[in-house]
Amino acid sequence: MAHEIERKFLLRDDSWRDAVQRSERYRQGYLANTDRCSVRVRIADGQAWLNIKSATLGVRRREYEFPVPVEEAEEILEHLCMRPFIEKVRHFVEYRGHTWEIDEFEGENAGLVVAEIELEDEEAPVPLPPWIGAEVSDDRRYYNACLIEHPYTTWAREG
Repeated sequence: MAHEIERKFLLRDDSWRDAVQRSERYRQGYLANTDRCSVRVRIADGQAWLNIKSATLGVRRREYEFPVPVEEAEEILEHLCMRPFIEKVRHFVEYRGHTWEIDEFEGENAGLVVAEIELEDEEAPVPLPPWIGAEVSDDRRYYNACLIEHPYTTWAREG
């Protein structure tokens, strides 16, 4: 059974930028976004995937991912996906044996930057880098699937 264990954090400052090892541009769209699961297509670094993820709140969720041809993923994005798309640059940063993925959002979610770390075990100790801020793993607003319905740029207006 496929599971993803992921913790998500805000950032204190931009000092993480000095440690970026590589970056990739992501473009993803959602085909379905229900109270049970989300179904998305993602293109990154010349590859594409179809992803199904449970809508469970918390750090452990069911996740299934399948490679698809990039040309077909582009057609799915253009003709079948909800708007807005999630557009972001994912930066990879190593810290004490862990790879942190820092997502810098663009478009409708410009200004939002979050750090994620995937773990093998929910209880695994994680050394937090000095640039890590508050944990938002249990805050649904920061899930990509929620950002298409309530983009970050609208949060101030929504209250």
